[in-house]
Amino acid sequence: MERFKKIIAEQLAGLLHEVTEEEIGGLLEIPRDAAMGDLSFPCFTLAKQRKASPAGIARELEEGLHARGIAVSGLIKVSSQAGYVNFSLDHAAVAEAILPGILENGERYGAGEDGEGKTVVIDFSSPNIAKPFHVGHLRSTVIGSSLYRIFSHLGYRCVGINHLGDWGTQFGKLITAYLRWGNAARLEEAAIDELLGLYVRFHEEADKDPALEDEAREWFVKMERGDAEAKKLWKRFVDVSLAEFQKIYDRLGVRFDFVTGESFYNEYMDEVVRELREKRLLEEDEGAWLVRLEEYGMPPALILKKDGSSLYPTRDIAAALYRKRTFGFHKALYVTDYSQSLHFSQWFKVIEWMGYGWASELVHVPFGRVSLEGEALSTRRGKVVRLEEVLDQAVSKIRGIIEEKNPELENKDEVAKQVGVGAVIFNDLRGNRIKDIDFSWKEALSFEGETGPYVQYTNARACSVLRMGTEVADVQEVNLKPGTDWDPRQLDGEAEFRMIKQLALFPEVLRQAAAKLEPSLITRYLVDTAQAFNRFYHECPILKEEATLRLARLALVQGVRFTLKTGLGLIGLQAPERM
Repeated sequence: MERFKKIIAEQLAGLLHEVTEEEIGGLLEIPRDAAMGDLSFPCFTLAKQRKASPAGIARELEEGLHARGIAVSGLIKVSSQAGYVNFSLDHAAVAEAILPGILENGERYGAGEDGEGKTVVIDFSSPNIAKPFHVGHLRSTVIGSSLYRIFSHLGYRCVGINHLGDWGTQFGKLITAYLRWGNAARLEEAAIDELLGLYVRFHEEADKDPALEDEAREWFVKMERGDAEAKKLWKRFVDVSLAEFQKIYDRLGVRFDFVTGESFYNEYMDEVVRELREKRLLEEDEGAWLVRLEEYGMPPALILKKDGSSLYPTRDIAAALYRKRTFGFHKALYVTDYSQSLHFSQWFKVIEWMGYGWASELVHVPFGRVSLEGEALSTRRGKVVRLEEVLDQAVSKIRGIIEEKNPELENKDEVAKQVGVGAVIFNDLRGNRIKDIDFSWKEALSFEGETGPYVQYTNARACSVLRMGTEVADVQEVNLKPGTDWDPRQLDGEAEFRMIKQLALFPEVLRQAAAKLEPSLITRYLVDTAQAFNRFYHECPILKEEATLRLARLALVQGVRFTLKTGLGLIGLQAPERM
């Protein structure tokens, strides 16, 4: 619809002086009520500036547009109603402007050069070593992965970083527990189970013997000082954990460019502390060292503990400085739950105080927390739902549905994996990211209604129509250029027009998702597109039409198929052609 928005904006700009053509384009919207047209321009902002009624301004603009002859540009009607100037577009003109471009771009539809020459670093997933990968980790993983795909589609160079929680006093606790109660054989057989059991037992025992906490702190200080025994045990815990995590990432289709834990930045932390001292930002407080932020309404950012060991802000500052030097990022995104908002605000402010203008390029991408039956997830108490278990059950359920409804389907196991895993990802991304989620097995494994399997099935339906259509039309694929074998102007019916308008929205939705860092805009769009296609499919015969209209409608189905597959891919779902 961008072409028509541009035409309208140009015409309105010739009548208005309060707003620019670009601002007019941003104000144009698609009415919820189709009776009001295909695009609308609201006059309420102008009414405040002119101190006139929105309805009066809309009528004045309507008259001015008619005088300028706007109808010759593919617009068939201009009207005003309730403070809006409404524009109804010529169906055939819209089809001719939109559909050939979709077919020409194929699965690159919506792609752009918005990010040419710009780098976006995305820090996401970031599970803690030695702990199970549970449903709470899914949010950061799939939101971050989707943002990576979205920005890449728009031409940005993306750097995905898995910033593992592989440092801190919890490893002193784990070493203490392993030396007291650990079993090497169990560590080899079931690494995460053994490590989680040790972690839980440590806290149970520490409640009875607080001296264990001091012992754990001593072991972590040894780690930071390079003690051989401590580093050897730590490295073993890291290696067995990473092997388990990678199995989950492979199933989710998630990849990273760099897997660098907090420990990677150890050698850079002295540099951070030194620079803070030189810039007189660091203050001593009862043996600890901190940066005061009270004037910004925040508690101090603690940089060094009394024993000299580092903390999260120290390591995050070191990581940001390293990443800016290494990648020269345009934006650095940190995808974590909103409970960490204060932490990010604190060290972002420290970066700014250090004199780095690029502090404004650091962006926290918060999301809602995940609870289990109303209670917070807690690895300390062993209260988690492992993501592997959720994926297994989703795939198993889909496999059963396939056996019941389509037992002759080829590659049943592979399709079950694609649809089952896709259902879990889609369920997590379907709502606004900032909303809290109370994990429910029923919802996670639901395949009815506005779900990933529904969109994937719609894609498979489009593929089926195309397979049958190519046989009827005697062509190898329905991806034909206008003016040869098919004519987009044949698609002038109301149902076809609704479908084309829906497809035309995709590039705009994609850019909104990037601007708002909100993948759920794409999941919502995919559901709307699937619903629009199923309505079109039932209202418009395709294979029984005469050749010219049949090919045009098959081309529209191809456009739907490209859009659904591309959109599904951007949020991390596969698009099986048969289900």
